[in-house]
Amino acid sequence: MAELTIDAVVFDVLGTLVDEPAGLRAGISALDPSSNLDAPGTERLLLLWQRHIEREQRRIVDGDRPYLPSDALDREAAEVVARAAGAEDPGAVATPDAVESLARAARRLPPWPDTVAGLARLAGHFPLIGLSNASRTALLELNAHAGLRWHQALSAEDAGTYKPDPAVYRLAVTVARLPPERLLMVAAHAWDLRGAQALGLRTAYVARPVGDPPAPSDRFDLSAEDLADLAGQLGVS
Repeated sequence: MAELTIDAVVFDVLGTLVDEPAGLRAGISALDPSSNLDAPGTERLLLLWQRHIEREQRRIVDGDRPYLPSDALDREAAEVVARAAGAEDPGAVATPDAVESLARAARRLPPWPDTVAGLARLAGHFPLIGLSNASRTALLELNAHAGLRWHQALSAEDAGTYKPDPAVYRLAVTVARLPPERLLMVAAHAWDLRGAQALGLRTAYVARPVGDPPAPSDRFDLSAEDLADLAGQLGVS
């Protein structure tokens, strides 16, 4: 798009660059090796985890709960899942160490197949900023595990809230020292892009199996099948 002039690219991480459900499924499956949970059971527990995180982050954004970093919310979600797993399979016993390991599964998430090469390709042409709801510590481990390449990684912890609160997107604007319209926010979640759009950032939707697709009323600047497609649309060879 000729009218799109970008000086830096801001990336969501969870779901956009890493397959969060896949990592959490692995953690749930390892919760108790003796568990008789089948695949549908694992999916039910995964949904419990996701609903807990989404609900509690929303409560924090709405001011109904004091801020807690993602590490603490992941620990809560792990406890919720462990209790539910025990109710579903009374023979399964999750030790405190197993629950802690499950909580840390949120930091051991595999990258999508195009992520590492796509970031490397874009990094040669734009400053890349990671902007995640993950805590500083979780983001550090997540980046290392998935092999993500950044020029700067920013955590919502620095804003004391979670996306889509404008304060989180403002972190990227402040660090880049650029007008918001010169930053391109890339995400697989339409709700995330709407939050960035409200602060004036340009937006690019990247399709992922676990994302939040755009609604008919959404008007994002770019829509890409993957990072290679995004790079091509940005004129990166």
